Amino acid sequence: MHPMLNTAVKAARRAATIINRASFDLDRVQVTEKQFNDFVTEVDKAAEAAIIEVLTSAYPDHAILAEESGASANLHDENDNVWIIDPLDGTTNFIHGFPQYCVSIALQQRGVITQAVIYDPTRNEMFTASKGGGAFLNDKRIRVTRCDKLADSLIGTGFPSRDLSGLDEYLAMFKVMTSKCQGLRRPGSAALDLAYVACGRLDGFFEKGLAPWDIAAGSLVITEAGGIVGNFSGDSDYLHKGDVLAGTPKVFAQMVNALQPFSAKK
Repeated sequence: MHPMLNTAVKAARRAATIINRASFDLDRVQVTEKQFNDFVTEVDKAAEAAIIEVLTSAYPDHAILAEESGASANLHDENDNVWIIDPLDGTTNFIHGFPQYCVSIALQQRGVITQAVIYDPTRNEMFTASKGGGAFLNDKRIRVTRCDKLADSLIGTGFPSRDLSGLDEYLAMFKVMTSKCQGLRRPGSAALDLAYVACGRLDGFFEKGLAPWDIAAGSLVITEAGGIVGNFSGDSDYLHKGDVLAGTPKVFAQMVNALQPFSAKK
């Protein structure tokens, strides 16, 4: 395993210890609403601090882009190494004890994601990828499914919960996709949904308005597992735009056809 990936795995496990401990006593977890339906817990903050501590003690000159603390002071164009972190993706699920959430950590080097970890602490499932080295679940090689028809596919998605201005558009997308695929799922953790595409539990995924820390790790795990990630037009500028389609090569192409009308206007 690449040494930087190894460090990220260690950081994810450290965060998971904090998350698991808190999950046994959810009633005592302090929850704050950042904005409408956007929650942060003391667990997100503690898990993020633990991740950053592990990464920066190993790589003190690397920059950080994290969901709760934002960008580190040294995050600028010249910085070649940026860790993109979501300490707890699926906070709403976590608060309710719904066991679908994960830790997501990715390393971006000169604009390219090169290392990725997505860890599901409730199932002890560690998804990892290094650029050019394949994708793994608990050290076993994973691939996207061989599904080549959207009509036969199980597709994951997420709905807007904070900013409801796009809800009508989402319902229209939901209608289109429900009529074209075998089933649509909305589990509530985009990073974990992307990992599920990579290991074949979903054949595709789409969502609008995601943040870089939702997408970064999952995008590498999927491409290293033989899948494709793009925006709603099929192009590659999704990381900071936040509109993401992912799937097996053929399902991806059919999803682009179905969802292109909903592509962000240039």
